[in-house]
Amino acid sequence: MKQILIIDDDIYIGNMLEEVLRKENYQVLRAYSGTEATLLLPSVKPDLILLDLMLPGLTGEELLPRIKDFPVIVLSARVDVDSKVKLLLEGAVDYVTKPFEIKELLARITVALRKNDTPVSNILSFADLHLDTETHMVFSSPKKDSGASSEEIRLTRTESAILKILMLNPSQVIAKSLLLERISEDTPDCTDNSLKTHMSNLRKKLRTIGGREYIEAIWGIGFRLVQE
Repeated sequence: MKQILIIDDDIYIGNMLEEVLRKENYQVLRAYSGTEATLLLPSVKPDLILLDLMLPGLTGEELLPRIKDFPVIVLSARVDVDSKVKLLLEGAVDYVTKPFEIKELLARITVALRKNDTPVSNILSFADLHLDTETHMVFSSPKKDSGASSEEIRLTRTESAILKILMLNPSQVIAKSLLLERISEDTPDCTDNSLKTHMSNLRKKLRTIGGREYIEAIWGIGFRLVQE
């Protein structure tokens, strides 16, 4: 039986969600603040977390980056796109705006749990470029009928963390500040001053194996991946 943790200080909403979820044959856990959730999470392993943002003590926005191993659906009354994008980039698998239709929420829970049951590959791909996030090896697929073999180069931990974030968001320009914040999850070895050097070294390595430029610098903003 799947277990869902509800983190919400609103007793009425929490009770309603618990009643509905139990009828759908889910086990339900409750936490009423971000602080309580941080104390609870080390001892439980929910299959999914429903997270409210406006929590007493530690807020949902502060709590989300600390949740590493469980899919999180954010429940919030905020409707602005910037808030949704920020929370999705920070690790939420979905964002449901309050008030919500319970049928829609149940459907989103089903989808999130289904995705979480799918084995996760260590290989991220963009065009002909492939990154093994475990070994930090990057390689390119040889062009058809070229007769060339796939070349492989080891990246540093920081270079791998940078490329990982770009590959997870292939259609977006990633701001320098957000890039520094996100790669800190994989490596502390990057600062605002050293980012330029790490990025330069990464771009050189990618040119070596692919023969082209994979990363484009957007002046004054950040970086993005580019198709051939």
